[in-house]
Formats: sequence, C-alpha cells, structure tokens
Amino acid sequence: MDPETTNVIEVKCLTVRYPKPGLKQVFVTAVNQLALAVHHGEVFGFLGPNGAGKTTTMNVLLGFVPPTSGTASLFGIDVRQPIARQRIGYLPELTYYYKFLTAEELLRFYAKIFGLSRAETDQRIAKLIKLVGLEHASKRPIKSYSKGMQQRVGLAQALINNPDLLILDEPTSGLDPLGRMKVREIIQRLKDEGKTVFFSSHELGEVEAICDRVAIVHEGQLKAVGTVAEISAGHANLERAFLEVVGYQSTCQP
Repeated sequence: MDPETTNVIEVKCLTVRYPKPGLKQVFVTAVNQLALAVHHGEVFGFLGPNGAGKTTTMNVLLGFVPPTSGTASLFGIDVRQPIARQRIGYLPELTYYYKFLTAEELLRFYAKIFGLSRAETDQRIAKLIKLVGLEHASKRPIKSYSKGMQQRVGLAQALINNPDLLILDEPTSGLDPLGRMKVREIIQRLKDEGKTVFFSSHELGEVEAICDRVAIVHEGQLKAVGTVAEISAGHANLERAFLEVVGYQSTCQP
C-alpha cells in the first residue's frame, strides 16, 4: 500500500487486559476500546498521565504485547505480522546499550541486525552521527556520554534502518533545555524528510511546539484528539486543557 494514502498507524477498538499480580482470575484493563489513526508525514503526540495506557499501546504496535481484542495496524498491515514492523524505528524511554562501545560501533552493530551492506552502513552512520550532533564524540565510549548524548545516540540507533515511522517513548525525559531543543530539531528534520513520528511525552511545552496533532488518553480510554489549537481552545495552553480533560482537581486552597 502507498503510505501516503494509508494511515501509518490505525487502531480500532483496541483493548488490552492483564491478569492482576497474584490474582489470576482478576484482570486489569490497561487499554479500553481505543480508536486512533496517525496520518503519513505527521508528528503525533500521545499524551496521558502515568498509567493511562500509553506504553501498553506502543507495546502492541511494536508486537511486544498481543491485544485482548480489537485491531492495530502499521501501513495497513496487522501488527501481529512481523513484516508490519520492518519500516519502523523505536526509542524506548529507558535505553540500555553496551557502554564500552562507541557510537559508531553501536550503530554498526544495529546495521548488521538489519542486514545493511558495508557501504550503506558507512553512509548511514556518517549521516546519522551528523544529524544527532555527535561528530565530536562518535569515537568515545558511550559510558562517557551525558544523558542528552545517550538519548541522541538512541535516536540514531532508531534511525539506522531509515524507517518511515519512528515510535518514541518519552524522548526528552530527563533532558536539560538544550537537550530538549536538540531532540525537537531532530524530530522537525525527520518530518521535513517525510517521516512519521509518534511519541509519548509529559513535556507538554515540547508537544505544543512540534506536534501536528495530539491524542489524550486517561484510564485506557481516548479522551481527546485533534490539533493542539483544537484541544487548547478555550484554555490558556495545552497544559490547562490536558488537566481538564483528565479531570484533575487541585487540592490546594487559595
């Protein structure tokens, strides 16, 4: 299917239930009848408080967790088929790499996993090292990197196979303002190249700055979806809209 005429991500009536720890007959609903569509070439923010079902939904898309019911597809292909994930890159919230490796060695390792040729690998590594701004540190071991640098090498890893869709779980978590700005610039560059970016975040200022559309989930259910302007209408900013959508009430008295 042509990615430009197909929803890159499509979720219909998705439900995921887990057995409650220690109580096999009692189930917790992590995602409840979720319906969502992400279009080609857009930056889509997936928002919600902790425990809202964001990571579970991502895990379904990545094939890590099977849906209890409903469907999820990537580029029109059911996520349960391995071929559906050939065109995606993924950056988890908590990354772990062999820290004795340099950035170049790490990227070469992942290139081998994807079966890239030596010439293509060299070309991709040079391009990605430049994209994430690590030219000065590409031959240093990752253990010497700051949190922001480790996040950027993680982005490079997620892009080594030149994916059409990038799935990012809290890509700016724990970064300082300069680190967040660099990640924002990288996401904008990817959008300019026609990539689709789907990411979760608690940094609502970042979401306002770079997202074409956003979805807000709470207690496993979709509560709102639309452009930042549409969801923020009638509120001072996206943060105020988000708090109202999830039903937050301040316990502080004036």
